[in-house]
Amino acid sequence: MQKLAFPIGIAIVWGCLAHLAHGASVEEPHSLARARSLELPTIAEPPPGKALEHEAAGYASILCGAAFITGLDTEFAKENVGFFIAPYAERAKLGTPIIDTVHRTVRVPVPGGPVRVAQDTGGQGCVALPIGESAPYFNPKPIVSALPDPTTVDWPMGDRAPATPLPEGLDLAKVRAATDAAFATDAGMTAAFIVTWHGQIVAERYGPGIDAHTRLESWSMGKSVTASMMGILMQQGAYSLWQRAPIPEWQTPGDPRAEIRIADLLRMSSGLRIRAPYDPDFDPTGPYPDHFYYYTGTANAFHYAATRPQQWPPNTVGRYRNTDPVLVNYLIRLAVEGRGLDYLSFPQHALFDAIGVRSMVIETDPYGNLLAQGADLAAARDWSRLGNLYLQDGIWNGQRLLPSGYVDFVSTLAPAWVADGNPVYGGFFWINGDGAWPIPKEAYFMAGAGGQYTFIIPSHDLVVVRLGHYRGNAPGDKDLNEALRLLMQATPQHP
Repeated sequence: MQKLAFPIGIAIVWGCLAHLAHGASVEEPHSLARARSLELPTIAEPPPGKALEHEAAGYASILCGAAFITGLDTEFAKENVGFFIAPYAERAKLGTPIIDTVHRTVRVPVPGGPVRVAQDTGGQGCVALPIGESAPYFNPKPIVSALPDPTTVDWPMGDRAPATPLPEGLDLAKVRAATDAAFATDAGMTAAFIVTWHGQIVAERYGPGIDAHTRLESWSMGKSVTASMMGILMQQGAYSLWQRAPIPEWQTPGDPRAEIRIADLLRMSSGLRIRAPYDPDFDPTGPYPDHFYYYTGTANAFHYAATRPQQWPPNTVGRYRNTDPVLVNYLIRLAVEGRGLDYLSFPQHALFDAIGVRSMVIETDPYGNLLAQGADLAAARDWSRLGNLYLQDGIWNGQRLLPSGYVDFVSTLAPAWVADGNPVYGGFFWINGDGAWPIPKEAYFMAGAGGQYTFIIPSHDLVVVRLGHYRGNAPGDKDLNEALRLLMQATPQHP
């Protein structure tokens, strides 16, 4: 991948995550040689269907979410958001999108081909439909939070400002300077910026047309939501970290995939074979990447992921591939439904209600499988709440939600990534192990395509959320880099 001149900038190649364009994440030839030496003799067929038809489905989903969930102007959305599964250059090859506000659908014609449709289902957000279908294959349902009106409850369970005074030691002038830095350039297109210190909001600002309740595209920050839901189930006794992943498709005697542990999936170290744009040897001229197909293929994402072959033994090579979080989401569904609970409402009732999150929408494939690995939209305050759950070691209001040691696990470098000379990944969280950001190397963070971040910086008792419109990725990262540098000066480090 080509790097921009600024060290935190990115080149938007297939909508690549900003962090993955840093020098440390572009692997050196010895790492590729190491991976080849471990490779198993398997092959994988490319995803079925035509690339432009998949991109049209992605485009319909993006515009549907922008119109009916975020509330963006359609023309603005066409030019500025969602390039990850609907590359900007490909949009010009498609017909004019048709937005139906009555039926809450978006239709994108493929010249000489089908019309791809995305439908706002309500509780499950915008779902891309299979070609020729007018509805998904499941019954969508509204998700109702048990939480009271947030204006009647103090932060963090609500939005009312608490009366608790801030501890001493905060340089508020530097905090204001950091907030200004996050919005320094119009080209950065920062949409939301919020900082908590000792759990209290000390900075908060929004871009034009955005407020504290706007659900914004978040992309792969959702992988950390997936980690959280799995952590909830582990705390409840449904799974354990080191057990072999009980994927039904792997239970045939002799299937090597049966050796993959849940921990390997969380660490993006399963060794399953797909094409992903973050692989160091990825060829963008090749077949449509499976990594995107989970969003745009309108297939059963869980079954597709479970039928990918093994490329390397588990826990040997680290690769950023959507297969692993999709499979963890599969395990979540199996456990929830195995207990006779409602699967679609599980995230809200088991996790979000416990920490004051009201805005999160997790979209699904047409089969009702939650695509929590990246099809999540939420307001900045709710990402801050999730970040503070981790800052507090998985404990909220005195209740342990995540197992003891789980936060340490997700925030510790994955051995397979370290072995590849790429010390940047933990357990569905990124780690600043290469020092690419001006924060301690032990800091860890959620990251999503187009400049979406939630940083957890325990040494400074900070959680920093930055959300932005996709087009502003590179200059937005530069602005964020300066904001983080100033926040390190504004907040005292723990002794």
